[in-house]
This record gives sequence, structure tokens and C-alpha cells, in this order.
Amino acid sequence: MATTSDSSVSFDQTDTRSDEMNSTIEQWIDDLVAGVDDAQASEEFQEWLDVQSRFHDYSYRNTLLIKRQCPEASRVAGYRTWQEEFDRHVTEGESAIWIWAPIISKQCPECENSPSYHEDSDCDYDETPPEEWSEGLIGFKPAPVFDVSQTEGEPLPDLDTEATGDAGDLVEQLTVAADDLGVTVRIVPAEEWTHGEAKGICEQLSLVDVQPLVEVRDRENEADLARTLIHEYAHALLHFDVDDDTERSKREVEAEAVAYVVGRYCGLDTSGSAFYLAAWESDDPEVIRERLGRISRTAEELIDVLEE
Repeated sequence: MATTSDSSVSFDQTDTRSDEMNSTIEQWIDDLVAGVDDAQASEEFQEWLDVQSRFHDYSYRNTLLIKRQCPEASRVAGYRTWQEEFDRHVTEGESAIWIWAPIISKQCPECENSPSYHEDSDCDYDETPPEEWSEGLIGFKPAPVFDVSQTEGEPLPDLDTEATGDAGDLVEQLTVAADDLGVTVRIVPAEEWTHGEAKGICEQLSLVDVQPLVEVRDRENEADLARTLIHEYAHALLHFDVDDDTERSKREVEAEAVAYVVGRYCGLDTSGSAFYLAAWESDDPEVIRERLGRISRTAEELIDVLEE
């Protein structure tokens, strides 16, 4: 994908500043939409999608079980699945993560028990023999799974979504800007990070203080650290009072589009945002344009604070 660094961009003319910002952001959003289309069509993305499709979607209670036992877990699968599907093996000495696995068996149409339990029950159903019964869920059993971090072997494909470029003192400017944005910000050393694969989070500071808390995982790539800060600031400004999981992908689209625009304005190469958005909104990149007003207003607010 083409670079999106625009270090010469500025909006210094007071009388035309608003119009210039609007038209430039609209053009950049068009570029981002085109980049998402290109990302989706790429061999790299298709390979990533293929691998993702082999991982199970876990129920809410299994997700909780996984996070309680292995907070940093990102991709989990069974012992044999790692071997047969991904050509990886579980490292010796690793402890399993236990979840509830469904038990699927033929069911009595009346009492819904499996044939063996049906025989010992008081159910008198005998219209069809057990071998003709339909299969269904009869219960759950504990089953072991392992996170990718507990395995070795062939690498899984990854999408390069990192921003690059010379960040200068942008990270410092962004942390100083937190007060003006009404946000508390913390850059957390990698060894103290407790939010798994996430690069950053935005949450309520405490039950008493409702100010948004933005935390980002520290890293050597300051351009990407800055992009993550901008992304989480966008969540703080746009979504802090929103709690609707069905809209989560659209919120990620908005926050990353803001990070793309502001990062690009600051001279960073944020073309990796296209892969980020393709992973979240693979069916319809037009959602970016649909939310252009919210994206533009938030990007302009962040640019204004940085300019000051």
C-alpha cells in the first residue's frame, strides 16, 4: 500500500482553515476507504482471514473462563487442532485452559436424553429406534484448550497495522494534551501490561471519578504508540458513554479512522490502518464514509489541541 505521510500539510490560513480541513479530511477518508478495499483484496488479508476462520467463536462464559485462567490469551484451540490445523504443537509443561465443550449426541425426541440415559429413564418413547433420532446438545463437559503463546511451530499470519515514521515529540504532545481533552492517560511499560494483545484501552477511571482513563502499552515504535494514543483518545471523545457490543466494530472504525487522519496530518505513515479496519469491518468499508461527520469533528478537535 502507498505511504500516507503528509508532513507538509498545514492549515495556517485562519479565514480558509475550516474549509481546508474539511476538504482534506474528506479526501483522506476517500483514500482510507480505497485502502481498505485494497487490503481486503490482498493475498495477505485473505491468508489471515483463512486462518481466523479456523478458530472457534467461544460463548460468553467460556470467554470469561479463558480470561480468568490466561488473561493474555488471544487465540485458543485444542491440542490436536493446533497440530492438525495449524502445524503447531503445545510446548512441554504448559497448563491447559479449561472450558465447557458441548456434548452432541442422538436425542430422544421426547425426553431429549441420549440413548444410554434414555434406557435408564422413565420415558416410554419407542416410536422410532435410537439410530434414527436426530442429534442435539445433551450437555457440557470440561475440555482443555491452549493459547497460541503456549505453542510452537509454523507462524500464524499477522496483519501489519503499525504506523511508521518520525514521531518527533508527538507522544509527549499527546500526553500533555490529555488535560485539555478531559482524559487521564498512562503509558504502561510492556512488562506491566495486563490487557493481553490490546495496544491500548479506554475505560472509566473509577466508580467515583467518571473521567475516561486511556492506557497504552509502551513500545519502541513511537509512531505507532502515538497512533494508539490518538485511537484511544477518539474512543474517549466519541464512545465513553456508549455500552453496546453490537456497535463495537463501528466504534473501532470511527476511532481508527480518526487515528488515520490525525496521524497522517502529523506526518506519520498510517496506511496500516486499512488492514486494521478491514479486520473489523470486512464487509462494508462504506461505514467509514457514513460516519464521516463524527470522524471529522473528532479529528479536527485533536488537531486543534495539538496545534495549540
